[in-house]
Amino acid sequence: MPARSRTTEPLYRIKADLFKCLAHPIRIQVLEVLAAAGEQSTPVTRLLEVTDCEASHLSQHLAVLRRSGVVTSTRTGNAVEYWLAQPLVAELLVVARAFLLSSLTPDSARLRTAQELPPLPGASPQAILDAIAAKA
Repeated sequence: MPARSRTTEPLYRIKADLFKCLAHPIRIQVLEVLAAAGEQSTPVTRLLEVTDCEASHLSQHLAVLRRSGVVTSTRTGNAVEYWLAQPLVAELLVVARAFLLSSLTPDSARLRTAQELPPLPGASPQAILDAIAAKA
């Protein structure tokens, strides 16, 4: 594997910045709500309801996601609506959930809680885990 060079460093930095933007539970929850909405936009009022977050805090989280290019928004009067910037974000969330499920012990209460999370569009985390197991 080639060592990190000056030409590849910016690419790794961009990827690291993406993971930094994802590094908060509220932002992950927002992204999962947007992923579940598919191509439909989601009003900020719905995001406030789901996250139980103060409007000012949610606004800061949404700004991080917008700056990173993970979500886009539109404003009509006082109403602001959000959606995922790319369908690949939803796939990333599915893979992250599969990783979560695979890292929890089978008899764990956290595993049961994770399994009760609302479904995400695309491949199921279990289908990803099954595909990985089949290749092994």
